[in-house]
Amino acid sequence: MAKKQYAVIGMGRFGSSVANTLSEMGFDVLAIDSDEQRTQAVSNMVTHAVSADSTDEEALRALGIRNFDVVVVAIGEDIQSSILTTLILKDLGVGTIIVKAQNELHGKVLEKIGADKVIFPERDMGMRVAHHLTSPNILDYIEISEDYSILELKASQDMVGKNLRELDIRARFGCNVMAIKHGTKMDISPYADAPLSEDDVLVIVGEKSDLTKLELAYPK
Repeated sequence: MAKKQYAVIGMGRFGSSVANTLSEMGFDVLAIDSDEQRTQAVSNMVTHAVSADSTDEEALRALGIRNFDVVVVAIGEDIQSSILTTLILKDLGVGTIIVKAQNELHGKVLEKIGADKVIFPERDMGMRVAHHLTSPNILDYIEISEDYSILELKASQDMVGKNLRELDIRARFGCNVMAIKHGTKMDISPYADAPLSEDDVLVIVGEKSDLTKLELAYPK
């Protein structure tokens, strides 16, 4: 099976990070930015780096953008360019278009014009930081829908030595423990009677309000 090919438009901090990570994972990556200095800065990280105006349909067509499996639009503050680029990519028939949004209104516009996935890196990072501040045991917080999220919770002092049956997280908080990480190992069918150790990490899914109750119940 052929490897997926990715194009990332916009080589700011977010775009260059996405491009570099995809490249490190072994994928072919085309990096595009209107600023030649930015494309040069990432040229040694990716397969190809090109300076081009993403709002110019002919320029994108000449780059063969429709041949890429996924195009990530990571344009920074220029919302107009972000929207116009997305429209052009949709019109050119790109298979999957993922776009970074600055705010909720920008995100709604992107969804309406055909973006396959809209991401909010600043909002999501702010959310993660806030949850980490609530409890130092919160290692990660990922929003999976408007109402539901996934939480990675390091076993707190009150959890260590107890098992899932005793903690009864589902009945008490309405959340489900999907897995338990033991160091580098992931147990996706955790044994209900096995006591938790100090280094265990619980992967929990639930409604946001229920997860908040769980966080506050185990602050340290």
